[in-house]
Amino acid sequence: MAVLEVQHLRKSFGTVQAVEDISFSVEAGEIFTIIGPNGAGKTTTLEMIEGLITPDAGHISFGGLNWGKHADAIRMKIGVQPQSSAMFDLLTPEENLDLFASFYPKSRPTEQILRMVNLTDHRKKKVKSLSGGQRQRLAIGLAMISDPDIIFLDEPTTGLDPQARRNIWDIVLALKDLGKTTILTTHYMEEAEKLSDRVCIVDQGRVVTLDTPAALIGRLTKEREVRLAFTGDNGAAAEAEQFVRDLGSVTRTEREGAALRLWSVQPEDTLYSLFGFTKERGYQVEQVSIREMSLEDVFIAFTGKEWRD
Repeated sequence: MAVLEVQHLRKSFGTVQAVEDISFSVEAGEIFTIIGPNGAGKTTTLEMIEGLITPDAGHISFGGLNWGKHADAIRMKIGVQPQSSAMFDLLTPEENLDLFASFYPKSRPTEQILRMVNLTDHRKKKVKSLSGGQRQRLAIGLAMISDPDIIFLDEPTTGLDPQARRNIWDIVLALKDLGKTTILTTHYMEEAEKLSDRVCIVDQGRVVTLDTPAALIGRLTKEREVRLAFTGDNGAAAEAEQFVRDLGSVTRTEREGAALRLWSVQPEDTLYSLFGFTKERGYQVEQVSIREMSLEDVFIAFTGKEWRD
């Protein structure tokens, strides 16, 4: 069942068309991730859905509720991760949570939220003394304090070290286990691929594709990249390249010195044939790997560019 439906959103700021035509729906209990280049319209879209800015056109529905008629009811259904500047640095995490809880007619117990975001041991510290990862966990806790059905997390792991990022991932997955719906934006392709039930790629204010990570990757290509490095001079790689070009499964090759890269729709069969060839010729392979396509490959294929600054 769709808990959020977005239809044909548009928003401009002066002469800049930030969002051209955005439509999608989000199912109950899923982790729905929006990715796109800088300036693609991700944040503007999120702010319209959260009720922070008004769209020029289009419709936003939370299970039949809309911002024009049911703003108070929607505010009870959603939780928004606040920016660090919205926290009170001279208060403790416990005090911040208690304060935010006082804004709602119902809330989860502060003690429970502290456990969920692993801040129980830091509950009495001033927020200004917390690390970046701890502050981000507190921000998620503040979004959870009203026990909302839908939680919005805007780039929650930006600037964090790998360990802190994975701590955030654990919280996001725990929210899913609680039956919560999470709408996430991120710049990290690995993060989107590991966490998301579905991924929506936006570019130039439009949705360019939307599906599960596996389906997006599978739709991109059936090819896999195979990398080999030969010992000795460059002759072995040159002859191996000529050999694999005659195999029907290989679509293209690239060679640099003693290193060979090839793309094959049947990489295991290609390697079996290639190893037979190298054994027959007495060539030695010192390194071999098969690279699986990733969500980053999908992103670049659909947007035609790396991340923009």
